[in-house]
Formats: sequence, structure tokens, C-alpha cells
Amino acid sequence: MKIAIFIIAALVSYFIAAVNPAILLSKLIYKKDIREEGSKNPGFTNFKRVFGMKWAWLVFILDFSKAFLLEWLFGYLFELILGEGYRSLGVAFTGMFAMLGHAYPIWYKFKGGKAYLVVLSTLWMLNWMIGLGCTVFMVLFVLIVKYMSLATLLSIVIGAVLLPILKTPLIPSVIYAFCVLFVIYRHKENIKRLFKGQESKTYFFKSKK
Repeated sequence: MKIAIFIIAALVSYFIAAVNPAILLSKLIYKKDIREEGSKNPGFTNFKRVFGMKWAWLVFILDFSKAFLLEWLFGYLFELILGEGYRSLGVAFTGMFAMLGHAYPIWYKFKGGKAYLVVLSTLWMLNWMIGLGCTVFMVLFVLIVKYMSLATLLSIVIGAVLLPILKTPLIPSVIYAFCVLFVIYRHKENIKRLFKGQESKTYFFKSKK
């Protein structure tokens, strides 16, 4: 049963997180595929730029919530089955496979999003105070500097630094750090554009023209 909970957590998290709200809503509401529009990334930022604010925040909430609920569930089950102290391992382990499902979804030919919101949800579940602080930092940074990609990367990197400092167990902290490196890799094109001064700016509350 102890091995089974890892297998179940990995499979359930991957397959559920592989369902992408941006793709579903773009097809259902606008009769378009977000993967063929704008930057072609099926995530909140591109959805907002292409279709405006009306449904973009729903994409944000669903992307965050699908991983958050999975992490809550398996964090609880890990502690129930493996014993006290295993909740954070369950959260981090589940978050990692939810991230992989979101980034490489079997339902969409393994072409998915960059998984920032999934990893942010993991940070919230590991330590809600750090999660809240990093989310506030991200929002303020975007409002001031307007670069969403830079804000998101900095926010989760700060989280990776703070988790061990605030005594999060070693293995969950390492898993989370791996997730951060993965998201940085997924943003490699954004990073190149930032260095070239070509990265698009993001305006949270400005509608599509």
C-alpha cells in the first residue's frame, strides 16, 4: 500500500492536471485553439492577450486549483497512510507530476503550458505564508515592471530559497527546487527575449484591444 500511494498519486495527478482550461475554454467559447493564437502557449498570459480579461481569470483559477486540490488530497492521504510528517512529501510529489501533466499532456499530444501556476500551488501547499508572500511579490512586480515571465520566475525562485530556511523537510524542498528549474527551462524563450529587450509586457487589468 505504501508503494501504491506513490503510483496512484503520480498517475491521477498527471492525467487530471493534463486537462488544460485554456485550451478547453478557447475552443468552447471562442471556437479557436489558444495553441494557434498569440505566443501559442496555452496559459493565462497568452489567453488574456488574445481573448481579453473576460475569461482569463477563470483560466488562472482553474490552472491553480486543479493542482492545489490534488496536492491537498494526496498530502492528506500520504500522512494517513505513511504516517505523520509525510504530508509535505505527498504535496511535493503530487505537484511534480501535476506539473509534468500540465506541461506534457497526453490529451493534447504532449504540448502543454509552462506550469507556473501548478508550481505556485505547490508552494502554497508546502507553506501558505511563503506562497502568499511570493504571490504578492509576483503581482506587484508585474504591476510595476510589466514583465510577467520575469515576475513568475523570480517569485518561485524566492520560494525555493525560503522553504529550507523556514524548515520545510529536505526531500520536499528538493522536489520543489527541481520543479522551479523545470519551469525556468520551460521559459527559456521568454528569457532570451528578456535579454534582447523583446519580451511582451503584461497588463493585468487592461482588456484586449
